[in-house]
Amino acid sequence: MSDIEHSPLLSSVAAYYSAKLAEHGQSPRGVDWNGEESQCLRFVQLCRVIGGPAPFSLNDLGCGYGALLEFLSAGYSDFSYTGLDISAAMIDAAALRHALRTNARFVLGARPTARADYSIASGIFNVRLGRSDDEWRAYLEATLRDLDGASRCGFAFNCLTSYADAERMRPHLYYADPCELFDLCKRHYARDVALLHDYGLYEFTILVRKNP
Repeated sequence: MSDIEHSPLLSSVAAYYSAKLAEHGQSPRGVDWNGEESQCLRFVQLCRVIGGPAPFSLNDLGCGYGALLEFLSAGYSDFSYTGLDISAAMIDAAALRHALRTNARFVLGARPTARADYSIASGIFNVRLGRSDDEWRAYLEATLRDLDGASRCGFAFNCLTSYADAERMRPHLYYADPCELFDLCKRHYARDVALLHDYGLYEFTILVRKNP
C-alpha cells in the first residue's frame, strides 16, 4: 500500500478506477471497458498463454472486481488465483464478491507478491492520465519485468494500439507500438512470444511463453 500512496502515478490511476467503480458498479464499465462482450474477448486472447488443462496458479494484475476469475472458473476446475489491484475499492469489492471461493485471494498492490505459473495484466497500461510517453513507458517496462519475475510458465498483457485511428485516440490514454513491445519481450523474456492484433479491437495482446 505504501508504494501506491507514495507514487503520484499509481495514486492518481487508483483514484480514477475507484471513481469508475463508484459510478458504474461491478461491471465492465466499472473497470473502464465498453461492455461485457469486449471484456470477454480480451480474456479469450490473454488466456491463450495458459498451456493446458492441468492445475495451475495465476496472478491477475489489475484484477478489478475479479471478472477474470469468473471467466477462468467457467473453463477450468483446478487452479489457484491471486488478484491484485492498486484501487482499495476494487479489492474490497472483489473480496466481497468472491468471498466463498476457496481458490482465490485478493491483494492491494502494484506488483505480484508471489510467483505463479502464469501472470495476466489486462487494461493496466491504458489510462495514463497526464503522464508523458516516456514516464508511462518506463512504468510499463518496469511492470513487464515484474510480470516476468513472477511467472514460471508465461505471462500475457494487452495495450491500446498505436495503429488506432487518429480521430479515435484520447489524450488521457496510452497507445503502445506493438512491434516495439514484441521486440522487447522477444529479446528479454522468451523465445516463444506471440503478438495478437487480429481480434477486432483497437488494441493488441502479447503472450510470452517460457520453459518452466
